[in-house]
Amino acid sequence: MRTRRGLISYPGMKREPEWRRSPEEEKTTNNRSQKRRRRGGSGEDKNLDDEGRPVSDKADLFDGLPDDLIISILCKLSATAGSPSDLVSVTLTCKRLKELGWNPLVLAKASLKSLVIKAKNWSDSAHKFLKQCADSGNIEACYVLGMIRFYCLENRGSGAALMARAAMASHAAALYSLAVIQFNGSGGSKGDKDLHAGVALCAHAAFLGHVDALRELGHCLQDGYGVRRNVAEGRRFLVQANARELASVLRSSYASHAAWRQNHNHHHALASGCSLLSDYGCNVPPPESHPANKFMAEWFAQRGPGGGKGDEGLRLCSHTGCGRPETRRHEFRRCSVCGAVNYCSRACQALHWKLVHKAECAPMERWLDAAAAAGGGPPEVPGNE
Repeated sequence: MRTRRGLISYPGMKREPEWRRSPEEEKTTNNRSQKRRRRGGSGEDKNLDDEGRPVSDKADLFDGLPDDLIISILCKLSATAGSPSDLVSVTLTCKRLKELGWNPLVLAKASLKSLVIKAKNWSDSAHKFLKQCADSGNIEACYVLGMIRFYCLENRGSGAALMARAAMASHAAALYSLAVIQFNGSGGSKGDKDLHAGVALCAHAAFLGHVDALRELGHCLQDGYGVRRNVAEGRRFLVQANARELASVLRSSYASHAAWRQNHNHHHALASGCSLLSDYGCNVPPPESHPANKFMAEWFAQRGPGGGKGDEGLRLCSHTGCGRPETRRHEFRRCSVCGAVNYCSRACQALHWKLVHKAECAPMERWLDAAAAAGGGPPEVPGNE
């Protein structure tokens, strides 16, 4: 039997000469090797077969998917995105995903985390992205961009309109922010304050479970500020605010301490940082601020409150998690004891008192007298000057 290398040799069998390629076969083999080398070194010849003929590209299955299916997938991705890069990186993949990624349906579902922008990274493209999300009906984008425009860019009308759009969709943080604007007359004069409107907005936000709104409404009822005084009802709202605060802390504790959940060591969890009724003297970890408040705190930490002529002397709210600046001089309330701190709202004053100012307020004699008279609560903050 003849093989490529010759005959199979058996004992007693005469061996024939080994088989060799003919000159024509050697020439064909050399030509094919040269074509393979060209395909590896030049991008123009990569789509050639062994005979040098062009090979048609394979069909792309992605191009056959309907747009509705891809938009549905992008909506799921947008709703669960943990950062802006999660959404932007997808739109940079190809031209089709870039077009469908900016679809209003996708932007309307963008999560709050995907709208988080650092103040140092603020640019026209970031502004455009938030505006497109807001125009698509994204309520969180309306609130975030409204706060940035109202306080940071000093575009009061546009910022208030965006916050109002979010408030009409029952966005609790937007309702509370508009209440603070009404209480202080922000963006206008002292005579533009509307205490009754502020209480109404605060009550709506409190009904939706906003902790700061509950606390603000409780203090308004206790002090008779913009509403008929009702101490018992005000205390009830403060208890509700602290109960929600406790529930939030416990949820975070359950999520971060799996071992504690298994052992059911309730006493240890409360002693290690969880709080109960923090308005009445117990310690409480600071709550996490909204991304809009974080943006404003970073913005004014870099630039300072007010950037125009006549804005000298404007102050920030002393509660570091707030970030709101004054829109006119002496807009915020000052501490009646030391006068060194100022607050945009009673909720910020009460929270900052528990976290920081209680240990720093001076003179000490007046602080002790005020604490004894108020039953351990923070000293009263006087009205706007």
